[in-house]
Amino acid sequence: MAVFNFYSASCVLLLLTLSWRTSTGLPVRTGLSAEKYGDCSLLFKTLLLNISELLSNDVFCYGITANKMVVKSQTETVLACAPTLTQNSSCILQRNSSFSESECLGNIMKDLDHYAAAIQSYMNSPLRSPKEEVALLTPTLEIIKSLRKNCSLKPNEENDSSEEDAANMWGNDTFSNRQEMVKMMRGFYVRTITINRAMGYIASGDHRK
Repeated sequence: MAVFNFYSASCVLLLLTLSWRTSTGLPVRTGLSAEKYGDCSLLFKTLLLNISELLSNDVFCYGITANKMVVKSQTETVLACAPTLTQNSSCILQRNSSFSESECLGNIMKDLDHYAAAIQSYMNSPLRSPKEEVALLTPTLEIIKSLRKNCSLKPNEENDSSEEDAANMWGNDTFSNRQEMVKMMRGFYVRTITINRAMGYIASGDHRK
């Protein structure tokens, strides 16, 4: 399955692609220590690889050929994590205010809350291949759990609304559930690309220049 066909063509993501550069030469000034930041950055890269592998797995994607995706999370991560523009742009969603590391990281954590709740809820719904699907999705949940525990500015905060929303996402038809799950994971894949770029942008220190 060609997961790399799912890049968004939106104006903001194009700006992110052109503007962000990854660098570790400058100190990181977030609520995380430099050591923890490095660990979190590595975990996010691991999460991206994990989702890519899920989307190419025959057990998980059996019988599903459409290349549709949907971003279920209602956060503002794309805009909150966009770099501050230094030139005039016709992009409707351009950032007019200064970049906020805490706002960006806060939205990222809300994304993780949502997808963790959605995946857990899916695992509790009727499944075509319960043993195989749970085994495939459990590592994803473990990575998200580590990120939420070690990389959140508010590690003890619970997001009950995400759990409530996720509980209503799945029905009794296993094929329909898998189809929606695959579309959601494709959206999560694209969102995780954005998150990895955001982490690189924060590390570069460009927003403090």
